[in-house]
Amino acid sequence: MYLNRLWAPWRNKFVTIRKIKGCIFCMKNKVSRGRFQTVPYIIRKSRYSFAMLNIYPYNNGHIMVSPFRHVKDLKGLNDAELLDIIKLTRDMQALLEKKLKPHGFNIGINTGKVAGAGYKGHLHIHIVPRWKGDSNFMPVVADTKIMPQSLKELHRILKT
Repeated sequence: MYLNRLWAPWRNKFVTIRKIKGCIFCMKNKVSRGRFQTVPYIIRKSRYSFAMLNIYPYNNGHIMVSPFRHVKDLKGLNDAELLDIIKLTRDMQALLEKKLKPHGFNIGINTGKVAGAGYKGHLHIHIVPRWKGDSNFMPVVADTKIMPQSLKELHRILKT
């Protein structure tokens, strides 16, 4: 008999989400540009884009980089925005290399619902650190991914 439950009460928010109204990237953008200077899990802002931790990560250290402007794909960005978001993606990869020392990365953009975009209307780039052996028996046998670090701790590490 295999273990098919793992106690993870912090995941309850994700499981019980009904439907998020609005775009999470635009909501983060509005708050981050307003009177609130510290928005949970925003790592860095540049002129045209920002980087934040994914609160439902594929792997520890999963960061998303998004333009401030609501555009659905790369074609919607002007040259300055495109250069800015790519530079911020590069900088976030370098930050993760320095702080978490992964062995590699998955970096990608899902455009459109059929491509797996959870937020199909607002472009964002996923940066997912990978380590040799990070696919262990849990995902294979129990269809469960273990996250070894809290978002709060990770945010503190990446912000210093």
